[in-house]
Amino acid sequence: MRIVIQRVSEATVSINGEVKSSIGNGLLLFVGIEEEDNSEDISFLCKKSINLRIFDDQNGVMNRSVSETEGEILVVSQFTLHASTRKGNRPSYIRAAKPEISIPMYKQFCTTLAELLQRPVQTGEFGADMKVQLVNDGPVTIWIDSKNRE
Repeated sequence: MRIVIQRVSEATVSINGEVKSSIGNGLLLFVGIEEEDNSEDISFLCKKSINLRIFDDQNGVMNRSVSETEGEILVVSQFTLHASTRKGNRPSYIRAAKPEISIPMYKQFCTTLAELLQRPVQTGEFGADMKVQLVNDGPVTIWIDSKNRE
């Protein structure tokens, strides 16, 4: 499982011209799921996301987490995080999990994240053609793969 975390001052997901979800200060998480991902991957990435110290403290040092700042979280599924570009110029998405695996895992990721955060998280819509707008704060963008924990 892979995630891209962006610290944002605002983010919005729209589908067919309608706003589905929006947040203010917090994290925008793009989530990509592989066939072999499991509940351990979900737990690891959810804990890492809410505890990652990437928000400024009173001295302007990135030393606070989204939990500590009471920031919001928006989660968007993104199978393209598992794109392979090794051959040619057309990416292959063969490593991305099929919907029958990835949809329940995406839902579990969002549920686990909300439970750990102790408040609701906003979401996109799995498989939809989404328009994501964001103001990256910093900019701060971090990529984490649950298979590379060392």
